[in-house]
Amino acid sequence: MLGQSDDWDLSCIQELGQLEKKVQDCCRCGLRGGCRGVVFGEGNPAARIVICGEGPGADEDRLGRPFVGKAGQLLDRILEACGFGRFDHVYILNTVKCRPPGNRAPSEEERSACRPNLDAQIRIIRPAIVVLLGATALQEFIGPGGRITRCRGSWLERDGIQIMPTYHPAALLRNPSLKADVWKDFKQVVYRYRELVDPGHYSAHC
Repeated sequence: MLGQSDDWDLSCIQELGQLEKKVQDCCRCGLRGGCRGVVFGEGNPAARIVICGEGPGADEDRLGRPFVGKAGQLLDRILEACGFGRFDHVYILNTVKCRPPGNRAPSEEERSACRPNLDAQIRIIRPAIVVLLGATALQEFIGPGGRITRCRGSWLERDGIQIMPTYHPAALLRNPSLKADVWKDFKQVVYRYRELVDPGHYSAHC
């Protein structure tokens, strides 16, 4: 979906667990040397929704799990309001699997090096819906011209996958006024999930 690399061929891998073992050994960019380990992803491997963020932060690097810091706790509350469970309805991952120094945004070179890993995850999971959290995730899927302020809240489509860009939870912590927009976007995700996956999906809030 996002491009392939000749020197890191993952096309023969068909299971998420097998892919995780392979990616744990990835040293295709300098990020691996500056972090504790690879943060592969977490959730239900059969989920029809993928949540894609930017990259691991300090808490994620320490625990080896995505979205476990303050932004992750906010994401969990949003998912709960939608009737989605982290280990039931979604699979959570990032565009890069290793923490950038100082929690900076990953560079284009770093994202390019990790792109085959992300591509293989999406290929194996085969989600119906991908939620992109923030500008980095958006640009990884649609190109460097993607602007989250312009694209958020509007459905995109790539390779048969419905894509909803919205603000990253960390942006909501910095600017709580964005919460209303993100909730509108996630309500759209619930409605589309009912259309594509489970018409009886229950949420007390939408």
